[in-house]
Amino acid sequence: MRKWKVVVTDYEFETLQYEREVLPASQFELVEAQCTTEEEVIRAAHDADALLNQYAPITRKVIERLERCQVIARYGVGVNTIDLQAATDKGIYVANVPDYCRDEVADHALALMLSWLRKIVVAHQEIRGGRWDFKATRPIYRLRGRTLGLVGFGNIPRALAEKAKPLGLQVIAYDPYCQPDAAREHGVELVSLAELCRRADVLSVHAPLTDETRGLIGREQFQLMKREALIVNTSRGPVIDEIALIDALREQQIAGAALDVVEQEPIDRQNPLLAMDNVILTPHVAWYSEEAEQEMRTKAAQSIRDVLLEQRAPVYLVNKQVRSQSQADVHEHKAK
Repeated sequence: MRKWKVVVTDYEFETLQYEREVLPASQFELVEAQCTTEEEVIRAAHDADALLNQYAPITRKVIERLERCQVIARYGVGVNTIDLQAATDKGIYVANVPDYCRDEVADHALALMLSWLRKIVVAHQEIRGGRWDFKATRPIYRLRGRTLGLVGFGNIPRALAEKAKPLGLQVIAYDPYCQPDAAREHGVELVSLAELCRRADVLSVHAPLTDETRGLIGREQFQLMKREALIVNTSRGPVIDEIALIDALREQQIAGAALDVVEQEPIDRQNPLLAMDNVILTPHVAWYSEEAEQEMRTKAAQSIRDVLLEQRAPVYLVNKQVRSQSQADVHEHKAK
């Protein structure tokens, strides 16, 4: 019996231990690759039955060269590395892991916000430089009573809202796809993007990266924000127009930024953000905990097992049109 061929297009883990537990060698051939270009993915995966993907580009060009692929599973929530329409056109399931790091990202966004507002990094650097004086952190404002504005109101920002409200923060959100009743259940007011920018003392970005959200927060939005406002981003770098952000920080249109993600990762060493005292940066680590990593990798591998071995759609199916197409094909076959 032929083994199912699963190509891991790229990964940052020391081993593929968790993947092999879900996809045993008796039934699956797990091929390890470290692709960075379309051509490398095509060479490694043209005859694969499934792909496990982290950052390698799964473009239409790649997908059209996949000879027998049935499912592409992505490590993580975002699927911006994959051309969803091309996969759907070819009848390939695309799966993600939307629930593995809900608390981790919410915790990290909250930690960035508190670190900046309480001037933790500034105080630490001052002490290391030999200065023990609270005045180096001026001004610090009381947290209670301030407004947290959420760009997006999916699972992660809902978790952040739950954590922020006991601190005395008022929480508002912008999400054109969220129903007002769903927001009210969490004690959150839905507003327009413009109103969110005007009212927020802290604006925390949680929108996925799509054609619609690329550059969503740009010059127009920064001009609306308070001069003492902080912007936090734990979603995807390009959701914020980075040039506009740098200009807004330089011109003091806003007070600061706390970023786990940037447009180009790893960050360019010449990026002006690195030299700004009013910026906190972390290396796209918000998603990470040991438990979250294990959950992400196990669930991504399980999506492949679901399709190839169990002959069913993955639990975390992104392009649901594929399931509809498959059902239509079955009905058509029965009618014949």
